[in-house]
Amino acid sequence: MKKILRFHRLVLFILFLGLTNFRILNAQGPNSYWIDKPFIQDYSIKYYFDQTGASLKRVAADRNGKIQVLSSIGLLHPHDGMFLYPGTLEPDKTYRPMSDKNIADLMVYKEQLVYLDDKAVLSNAWAGKLFSKHGMSKAKLFAGGEEFTFLIAEDKELKLLKESEQLWKGRTSESVIELKFSLPTGKFWILTSKSLHVFSPHKKELKTIIKGDNFTSFDIVAFGTKIIIGTSNGYIEIDNLKQEQIGEICTKLPVTQITVVKEINGNIWFGSPKGAYMLRNDGKFNYYYGQRWLPNNYVIDIAEGPDNSVLILTEKGLSQLCFKEITLYEKALYFEDQVRSRHIRYGFNATLNGLKNGNISTGYLADSDNDGLWTSMYLGSQVFRYAVNKSEEALQNCIESLDAMERLYTINPVSGFPARSFERSGYIDVLSDPERWQHSFDPEWVWKATTSSDEAIGHVFVFGVIAELMDVEPVRNKAVRLLDELMQHIVDNDFYLIDYDGKPTTWGRWNPDYVNELPTCVGDRKLYSSNIVSMLQTAYHFTRKETYKEKAFKLMYEHGYLENLMRPMGEIGKAPENSDEWARMLSESWNHSDDEMYFLGYWGLYRYAFNDTLKSMYRNAIIDHWQYERPEKDGLWNLFTGMVSNEFDLEEAIWYLQEHPLDLIQWNIENSHRKDIEFLEPNFRNQTIVEALPPDERPVQRHNTNMFRLDREGDNGNSELSAGDIWLLPYWLGRFLGIIRE
Repeated sequence: MKKILRFHRLVLFILFLGLTNFRILNAQGPNSYWIDKPFIQDYSIKYYFDQTGASLKRVAADRNGKIQVLSSIGLLHPHDGMFLYPGTLEPDKTYRPMSDKNIADLMVYKEQLVYLDDKAVLSNAWAGKLFSKHGMSKAKLFAGGEEFTFLIAEDKELKLLKESEQLWKGRTSESVIELKFSLPTGKFWILTSKSLHVFSPHKKELKTIIKGDNFTSFDIVAFGTKIIIGTSNGYIEIDNLKQEQIGEICTKLPVTQITVVKEINGNIWFGSPKGAYMLRNDGKFNYYYGQRWLPNNYVIDIAEGPDNSVLILTEKGLSQLCFKEITLYEKALYFEDQVRSRHIRYGFNATLNGLKNGNISTGYLADSDNDGLWTSMYLGSQVFRYAVNKSEEALQNCIESLDAMERLYTINPVSGFPARSFERSGYIDVLSDPERWQHSFDPEWVWKATTSSDEAIGHVFVFGVIAELMDVEPVRNKAVRLLDELMQHIVDNDFYLIDYDGKPTTWGRWNPDYVNELPTCVGDRKLYSSNIVSMLQTAYHFTRKETYKEKAFKLMYEHGYLENLMRPMGEIGKAPENSDEWARMLSESWNHSDDEMYFLGYWGLYRYAFNDTLKSMYRNAIIDHWQYERPEKDGLWNLFTGMVSNEFDLEEAIWYLQEHPLDLIQWNIENSHRKDIEFLEPNFRNQTIVEALPPDERPVQRHNTNMFRLDREGDNGNSELSAGDIWLLPYWLGRFLGIIRE
């Protein structure tokens, strides 16, 4: 009987797993969540080469994982190098006799490195026995066939060779630019700039398959059934069985000028003068551009590398694209280390600036106008992390960052007023920016004034998160005290942030005289109403001071703030022409910093609502806003929406987290030249293309920027952003809400 019961329990458990998997695959319905399962994370290890007058030609890797590069000055191999710590290409002196060889080409044959020089086809494998003389002093290209037969090309001349014996000789009408052997067909394929030929070593027959123009490279793909020919303007497909072209030339590509085509592990890769790209199963491309991925954008060769990697040879060096199977949790642990090892400044979540070409050892931690905001977001991630798994490390991170937040309030003389930042004296020229930088009562320190509304909403957000979720009383009590001090300052000063000079800061204004003077279509009117109600609700929820509740209701019902915050996003746009200059400036285009302020405020707006009626109304406002944000596929906006509704884009949130690059250095990025993306006409939202690009193909950016930004120019590799606010906040929020589960 017990065995029968155990069997029934097993059946029920299997059924439960099946239903769970169904819910995961169809994760847009009620109670949506994602089981954290492994995915492929890509990253790059770069090896730079910068020798005047020298050029790189070919790359290959053998069965032992040895990588070798053929250059105009001989054989090279990678030295040093790991992720974020580039290496170099250095002369390969492993086999001293190779330095005397005039090597023209390099390939992998039977998983071993094989060379073509002006005398022979040779290798150091197989005890060095392969040395097949060819008698072609200007031989440039070769391909290996069956049983150590090799086809060699010298301009238009072709020769089939085995053990120094000539088996066949022929020629093409144009110079040969590439040779390949297809094992499934047992034939050699020969490409010139105007034709593709096939040679049968058994029949000793050379046949022209297709003629064209501007051919540049090719490869035999799909188990020998197709050929992809790259051209100077797209690529064509050839059916090997029918020996005819399939369809029209494909030009809907990231870059249409193709320098190399290579199939690796079933994926078709293309090189170009502007990076490399891989054809995906859905017909779209993974695009690798800039020094996030490559030493240089001009791609010369592509080859299969060790451990499932792909080798991309460029004019300035070699990139090894690595593909590692990890989970989101493992990615989170990597980013936790990234933040702690080089992005903590006095407890703040900071940017590493002043890098020299992406060298993270050369940077310095920089202050920011938004130190309080970025730290609030990172601190929030650590509170969520602590709430999920009671991590002692997360707790200590919380304590350290909350100390930094507290000092923003104590380093200046204004009660309840948070500074933007602070720094040691002598490292800031106060006179160069006297409006912001102020001397502290402690001569060893200076502090930054002019605090803005985005700082304030960030503070209130995280103080509420700590007060709700932190079970360590000293930490919780400190957060509630700081929350109360900030909100008392705002209430006492008629809903303004009052700076050291006794005047409101430029952006710290929630007073009805300011807010309601703006036209209803100007986003700040809705935003400031939403934020201040959220802030007052949060303060009341944790302090129970009636004044906060009274003030909130007065703003909502006497000054129209409830109507303001409930105004549909569809009504937000440019101010009328007859509006004042300030209103027109505020509404020139969609403000993505406002989105960040809205969603951080939604935490307190929804969770600490005064009653269920208001909570339901707030929910509708949040969903309405999210609907307008959906094209951006921002992970944080989706997960915040998951707090109020099961109807949110779960798969897009996971896509955001999975597709984010591990390299958060601000490299120059260019996408505006791409022919594989659909552009839009200029619009109020500044949405440049129909579908957002993956985070690893666009500039690294925080949540307060346009996810449709295509390019970045400037000081290439000059800074590294912290993952604390960009990635860890959405991940740990998702974990806390139960949307992402181990």
